[in-house]
Amino acid sequence: MSKSSHFHPLEFNPTTGEPFLALPAPYENIIITPPRLSDAPAIILSMSDPAIYTFLEGPPFPYLPEHADQWLSRIKQETDAAIETLRRANEEKPDEPPIFLEQSPVRIIREVRDDGSDLFLGDIMFVRERYPDLDDKELKETVLQRNAARDLGDPEIVWCIGDFLASSHHGKGIMTAAIKTFIYEWAVPRMGVRQIRVETFSDNAGSRRVFEKLGFTYEKTVAIRKTLNSGRTIDGMDVLCWEAK
Repeated sequence: MSKSSHFHPLEFNPTTGEPFLALPAPYENIIITPPRLSDAPAIILSMSDPAIYTFLEGPPFPYLPEHADQWLSRIKQETDAAIETLRRANEEKPDEPPIFLEQSPVRIIREVRDDGSDLFLGDIMFVRERYPDLDDKELKETVLQRNAARDLGDPEIVWCIGDFLASSHHGKGIMTAAIKTFIYEWAVPRMGVRQIRVETFSDNAGSRRVFEKLGFTYEKTVAIRKTLNSGRTIDGMDVLCWEAK
């Protein structure tokens, strides 16, 4: 598979043909790729790490092999479909501008080693906003339906980011660089993203710092008492917003 306009700015591994998004200096050894079924052991390790699961709402706890397999199977279907859409666009519309995609073909953060092998580090998910801070079910459903009904490329669509990074690589600026690269190199030009809204648990200062470094503006703290699957109870969510300039 060769690199061409509809895959831009993705590059391809010359050995495996796998697409990837490269981070700029000083993170040239970090790439964002599609998921692989072989990522399961690394995901289980991350989801069993209190430095990670303490700040995640969705994953089951304890996190079992079948949970990793199910998650990988689901997201791999999505990235495979995105890659196939781009491949067909290359064949059918080679002279047209790059198409917009709802799903990204890449999302898994990896560290490339000196010998060419790579290490699973984490995940970046881009989806239409789910408004987890809204308690009013009727209002939430109305807002969700309105956001979902907007056509891809509509600048009024509100998107959201979900992410995690192996604790062995916390504090190195990797997540900030990865999200920044993803936003400006893929989400904005290839998904039409113009508005992003994220929620972090109020006690997750590290995550909030990442988004503030990226230009997200603190909007509000929502008092919301919720017990996570891990058994931990949270008392609030910070909401931060970003708009393309």
